[in-house]
Amino acid sequence: MAFDLDMIEAVYQRIGDRVNKAREITGKPLTLAEKILYSHLSQGMPNEIYERGNSYVDFAPDRIACQDATAQMALLQFMQAGKKKVAVPTTVHCDHLIQAKVGAAADLQNAINTSNEVFNFLDSVSNKYGIGFWKPGAGIIHQVVLENYAFPGGMMIGTDSHTVNAGGLGMVAIGVGGADAVDVMADMPWELKFPKLIGVKLTGKLNGWTAPKDVILKVAGILTVKGGTGAIVEYFGEGAENLSCTGKGTICNMGAEIGATTSTFGYDKSMERYLRATGRDAVADLANNVKEHLTGDAEVYANPEKYFDQVIEINLSELEPHVNGPFTPDLATPISEMSAKAAANDWPTKVEWGLIGSCTNSSYEDMSRAASIAQQAIDKGLKPAAEFGINPGSEQVRYTIERDGIIDTFEKIGTKVFTNACGPCIGQWARTGAEKGEKNTIVHSFNRNFAKRADGNPNTHAFVTSPEMVAAIAISGNLGFNPITDTLTNDKGEQVKLDPPTGWELPPKGFDVEDAGYKAPAEDGSNVEVNVDTESKRLQLLSPFKPWNGKNITGAKLLIKAKGKCTTDHISMAGPWLRFRGHLDNIANNTLTGAVNAFNEATDKVKNQLTGEYGAVPDTQRAYKAAGIPTIVVGDHNYGEGSSREHAAMQPRHLGVAVVLVKSFARIHETNLKKQGMLGLTFADEADYDKIQEDDTFDFTDLTEFAPGKQLTLVAKHADGTSDTIMTNHTYNDSQIGWFKAGSALNLIKLQNNS
Repeated sequence: MAFDLDMIEAVYQRIGDRVNKAREITGKPLTLAEKILYSHLSQGMPNEIYERGNSYVDFAPDRIACQDATAQMALLQFMQAGKKKVAVPTTVHCDHLIQAKVGAAADLQNAINTSNEVFNFLDSVSNKYGIGFWKPGAGIIHQVVLENYAFPGGMMIGTDSHTVNAGGLGMVAIGVGGADAVDVMADMPWELKFPKLIGVKLTGKLNGWTAPKDVILKVAGILTVKGGTGAIVEYFGEGAENLSCTGKGTICNMGAEIGATTSTFGYDKSMERYLRATGRDAVADLANNVKEHLTGDAEVYANPEKYFDQVIEINLSELEPHVNGPFTPDLATPISEMSAKAAANDWPTKVEWGLIGSCTNSSYEDMSRAASIAQQAIDKGLKPAAEFGINPGSEQVRYTIERDGIIDTFEKIGTKVFTNACGPCIGQWARTGAEKGEKNTIVHSFNRNFAKRADGNPNTHAFVTSPEMVAAIAISGNLGFNPITDTLTNDKGEQVKLDPPTGWELPPKGFDVEDAGYKAPAEDGSNVEVNVDTESKRLQLLSPFKPWNGKNITGAKLLIKAKGKCTTDHISMAGPWLRFRGHLDNIANNTLTGAVNAFNEATDKVKNQLTGEYGAVPDTQRAYKAAGIPTIVVGDHNYGEGSSREHAAMQPRHLGVAVVLVKSFARIHETNLKKQGMLGLTFADEADYDKIQEDDTFDFTDLTEFAPGKQLTLVAKHADGTSDTIMTNHTYNDSQIGWFKAGSALNLIKLQNNS
């Protein structure tokens, strides 16, 4: 079934004229990313050249996708916007609030029992405002989007950083905070700084043990977690055409781990095959009519150095399987080097768990290739040395792999089959023994491996690799096991070698499903009631943030000076806290509890300047708020990397933090801070980070002159009576300064709607 076919047809009807106009204005051939961007301008036809990395541009995305954890806050905000229906096709997917513990059926029922209030709220608010609703168990948002909604040449935004997965079907799909989504739901333009362009030329063809996952693991090692910031990564070349559509999705998915705005591939035969296999012949037919506009111009790909800001070339025929980690997804190690590297770094080589799934690797192809390794274990008399778990990406995938015997193969080697949901990838994993905090190693096919992310244990060394490598390493129980060269001892004492994986790009018998889990909204939702209990611990209606008073912020105290990596997981942890994603005051009790205090190397332990005592970050901040004292958070490089969760901006804002001053920001988090009416600033001189002292009080001297491109001056007053003047930079334009003055972007929307 093809959803929103009229919308897709309209996109394709106008794309040719807009691409041709953009080519005329720029006077050059265009990359795919440029074609999609220029054909989705909110004004319609292009009329000017935009400067990459500098121009702020208003876009009109085609659709929005929200997962249940972030949808709560996004829809609570949308309810304040005064609209009767969302302006563009929108969906909500219940995939984050299901904890992996026992197995699929029991875990799903437990989630329904414990989060029914939230699911009912999302169901009713979706029904009221014309939003498609995917029930718990229907699948992981990005797999479901790829199967049902993604289309070549389209633009979508989603309230999850891995929205970028849809680039596997040729979209420009971008993860945003809920406030950005609310803008588009409310028929407002969506603003983005025109991205830079990174081209990745793929030659050759994957073979043996190498998988699409290894492409992005290699790229992550080259670009690091911040190398793609502010850029779209566009893959092209014969190697790209040799990849499956879901393999392309895997590569685009982990583009979030290099900080990229998004990643994408040009439309090709693999995408057409996938569209038709998932019941979207009509979309494939439409795409074929405009296919020249759904990929980069030939001259661009022939001379990429002339048209991209950076070019990387990878020969797939020579690419080696990679295992990335621990604690960061960009620490890339070819499998041939892992044994020596693990020994040199004292990484535990005994593997406790192998996990396959997440939005990154849960397709039919992923499951079939991993199952081929599991079948070899059965055939060759091998018993897995590690525990094993899988999360199918959708009910459609689960139903089909059960029909085809793939689940049975996994279960024969003792695999736990978890619900079609995110599960361990986002910390929704009740792992037995994790509370002991023991040093251990797990391998998984997920996208992120920050400390504590999967199981809450800071000593769990998590390594990211392909599903087939997860299977091989889990069977061996050894992190350094190289299936290309190494042998294993079977139950007869024989030395046996695993053969390279095999599998199917698409199910030979086609996809099948009895109940995909979709619920369409009411045609007219005006009579639908959305009730939120005032005594609820899970949901809380929002109150608007206060506008700026027009004066300089003075007398601000330092809340925390965060040292090193400070991701959105450090600012607003997931795991058990997910249950409070719809209750801002309750979830605020985890604010910055994972950030490392630069003054004592501890987490969740900061000095309260009112009492001189040390306490938890949220408690200390609440004390400042009660006293009417604004505060400042200071951070390091790439502050706010990781998930798109806007809670990492809303929570500090709710608690009274006024300013976040860092060496550099991750893109989504910087935007989220702006949307919530906060000041997100960077040090003009990064060395000034070292001048910030624990007892500092801060005064702005020129905030009343806040303007685009103009530095702001901050005076840091030290306890010994001395002070330092610190110059700060910002990227606010006139519209964003308007958000700050109004108290938030949503406040400004309401003002405009009421005027």
